[in-house]
Amino acid sequence: MLDRLLGRASLKDRLEELEEEKRHLERQLAAEEERRVDAVSDRQAAQQRVNHLEDRVTELEDRVQRLQSADEDHQFRRETELADERLDEILARLESVETGPEGALTAYVADGHDLPATVRETVGDRAGLVGRAAPCLVTVDDAGLVAATLSTPDPPDPFTEWADGFRIERSWFQPTGAYAVALVRSDLFALGEYDGRDRVAFHGFDSDLKSQHSKGGFSQARFERLRDAQIDSHIDRCQAALEEREGGGDDESVTADRLYVVGERSLLSRFSDIADATQPVDATGDPEDALADAVHEFFTVQLRLL
Repeated sequence: MLDRLLGRASLKDRLEELEEEKRHLERQLAAEEERRVDAVSDRQAAQQRVNHLEDRVTELEDRVQRLQSADEDHQFRRETELADERLDEILARLESVETGPEGALTAYVADGHDLPATVRETVGDRAGLVGRAAPCLVTVDDAGLVAATLSTPDPPDPFTEWADGFRIERSWFQPTGAYAVALVRSDLFALGEYDGRDRVAFHGFDSDLKSQHSKGGFSQARFERLRDAQIDSHIDRCQAALEEREGGGDDESVTADRLYVVGERSLLSRFSDIADATQPVDATGDPEDALADAVHEFFTVQLRLL
């Protein structure tokens, strides 16, 4: 009662409130301090991680530069194109090589970015050259007398094998048996049926295709749409011609069981599901002459000596 009379009760209540507020602020301060310490720790950890990644990037860049420098230091000893009789001769030489058991490595490398470990170990610091030549057939003997890659018009499935001689299948490189070659351009189609190197049937046609946009008339966008529609129509005709070939048509002499489609790179994907192999070629002229050039280019093999 005396406290109330002297006004000390309200002061005590206020003091208790201030004490509680003080304790609350102290708890806040402690929490903020803890968060600050955690933030400093997180920042330090993040900086360490950044430093580690920067060191790793520098290390990888140095490695890439070393590999590039090493690859630049290694060049193919020779590069040449083989066709017809010269191709016959080189393939015969490779077939004639005889070694001891598992003295000759033959491998088909489909992806230059994914070399088989056996190939990489065998060719050593020339692995980059194999990667540049891929897709290719690799032939290397254990004495280092033979080290070469060859392109394959009709490639096998990827494989790697050691034997007492190189595995050379003529059908990977040369026209054998009955087959067909189709040349597809945006404005041209040519289809030849072959028995070995002899052509036994031919079918071809041209399609009108707008080559440039006139200054008047309609817009560039409309011109491009019309041109694309013309190309699509032409491709439909090409596909129909190939479907007729598969059906045999009216020509009983058509017995080809393999189809190779060559021509403009941008069009080949439309035929990949029906072709045994595809390859971009640069063949111009009328359908018959263009097909002859395309067949020669398709069956021309790139030989590179490591």
